[in-house]
Amino acid sequence: MQYRRSRAEGGSYFFTVVTNRRRPFLCDPDNIILLRSIFREVKERHPFTINAVVILPDHLHCLWTLPEEDADYSTRWRLIKSAFSRQCKAQYRGVTAKSRHHKQEQAVWQRRFWEHKIRSDLDYRQHVEYIHYNPVKHGLTTTPADWPFSSFLRSVAEGRYERNWGAGVKMKFGETIGGE
Repeated sequence: MQYRRSRAEGGSYFFTVVTNRRRPFLCDPDNIILLRSIFREVKERHPFTINAVVILPDHLHCLWTLPEEDADYSTRWRLIKSAFSRQCKAQYRGVTAKSRHHKQEQAVWQRRFWEHKIRSDLDYRQHVEYIHYNPVKHGLTTTPADWPFSSFLRSVAEGRYERNWGAGVKMKFGETIGGE
């Protein structure tokens, strides 16, 4: 069976992107700087809005909105993942493997990514909350405000959340929220 991705021009999408074998290296300070730089470069050539993002040691979640008349998030992810793979520290790269084109490559990311087309305001809000709460869910911090690799504090500054949102609370999300 062939997997078909949902595509809508100008749509908003939730993504989960995972490192190869869930190696926990994304939060290395050099890799955070590199990811931010690559996101900026790709956004310059292929605009999109990052509505929410969290980077965890072995995966990241984003919610993007694409420009009107554009549904090509796959090219953006291909560019981000390939640039990061070429430039990240060699010690974080996975095992060398033969690719389907029979060339040697360093596996930094899982080949695919999870995407979900946002279908309503409620769906949007639940996915943003899932993104911001994710470091707490994974036991990396006790409050979203303490996780430095997230858009949560930007959302607090914009008045969307109180700084103590999600602190000391065990939040549950429906089975359709997430995609880890």
